[in-house]
Amino acid sequence: MLTDHFFTVLQPYLTQPRKFVLAFSGGVDSRVMLQLLAQFQAKHKNAECIAVHVHHGLSEHADTWQQQCESWTNEVGIPLYVEKVTLSLGARVSIEQAAREARYQALEKYISRDDVLLTGQHSDDQVETFLLALKRGSGPAGLSAMAPVSQFGQGVMVRPLLSVPRHDVEAFAKAEQLEWVEDESNQDTQFDRNFLRHQVTPQLNQRWPGFRKSVMRTAELCAEQESLLTELLMEKLQSIKQPDGSVDIPLLRQESDPARAYLLRMWLASHQCQMPSRIQLEQMWQDVACASTDANPIFSLHDMHIRRFQQRLYLVRPCEDITDWRAPLVDELALPDGLGRLALKALSGRELVEFGLRLPSKDEVVTVCFNPEGISAHPQNRGHSRKLKKLFQEYGVPSWNRRRTPLIFYGEQLAAVAGLFVCRGFVGQQCELTWHI
Repeated sequence: MLTDHFFTVLQPYLTQPRKFVLAFSGGVDSRVMLQLLAQFQAKHKNAECIAVHVHHGLSEHADTWQQQCESWTNEVGIPLYVEKVTLSLGARVSIEQAAREARYQALEKYISRDDVLLTGQHSDDQVETFLLALKRGSGPAGLSAMAPVSQFGQGVMVRPLLSVPRHDVEAFAKAEQLEWVEDESNQDTQFDRNFLRHQVTPQLNQRWPGFRKSVMRTAELCAEQESLLTELLMEKLQSIKQPDGSVDIPLLRQESDPARAYLLRMWLASHQCQMPSRIQLEQMWQDVACASTDANPIFSLHDMHIRRFQQRLYLVRPCEDITDWRAPLVDELALPDGLGRLALKALSGRELVEFGLRLPSKDEVVTVCFNPEGISAHPQNRGHSRKLKKLFQEYGVPSWNRRRTPLIFYGEQLAAVAGLFVCRGFVGQQCELTWHI
């Protein structure tokens, strides 16, 4: 029985207080999940359950669907939250992909530590995902299709119906006399998934009635193989991974081509980066890791950049140009583009701090900027001054961070470079400079 199956899947998550968040589109799958979740909540009074509806605005019926979802959640007493999203469509981004990414970004807002996101994919969806991966020429990772349980934000994503056929889900909906949303785009076979759903898998299942189960078993075997490979290579990854999140190129060169490719994928996955194709991965290695020593190579991978510095590979997010940004520093200052907060606070005791400065005089306005062009500095522990460009090299600051490192000025003179050094003539123990990213 579907209810018993649903309760069994969710039972292990009742061991501690947490929130169950239903991704509620209003389609038959999530409509059934709403009914099951309401029954689950009635049995487990302490289980906090909510639903989230993501309004993509792609259909002229989107507002009506939202109203229907509100009505259905009110009926069962589960709070509904609505998220309206705008899709970012690029040259290589399909509507399906953009909608999926926007949906998950919206849902992640509602997932706190150890919370459970519930989505309604069933075994027919799993078959379609497997065939799409096969069409793309995916390896075992892609052919693993969707996992019953996976990490999601600070919590987990659980697919309770993943082993349940579509006809069982629909049979439950009819038996419970449920209504649901019918998205007209689900009939459009120009979308690959719909083409498989309406024209391919029905014939496969008719010819081979056990085809769905065979695909599920293959996906599970591929997932097991991926898990084993990750387990076996995890220690190797830790040995080549540096404290700042980069990976060591000379150590990667010692590996076989397949091992190196898998380690690079593991590294990218640890940063929640979208996986590259086999061709992209090889191009990334050749263009960045194997570039000439005097080059400053960049490889764009979706919304990230792969860069090289001092024989290490770095994963870098594209950032704003803050060269012309400047602001006064009075006690504490919020820095631009996600660079955190900078503080210059007076010390009351005799404690010694690493980045200690003297008090600015009354006519010294303290300001912060990020443009090192043409500036020289004389660190307190150096015998002479040098251009900041050279000092950044000596201190091991990657080229892309040299215009993102705060420069602190007393009046028109450079007093300190946050996180690196205090300049001679400004050393003291009256103030402490701290930078929290």
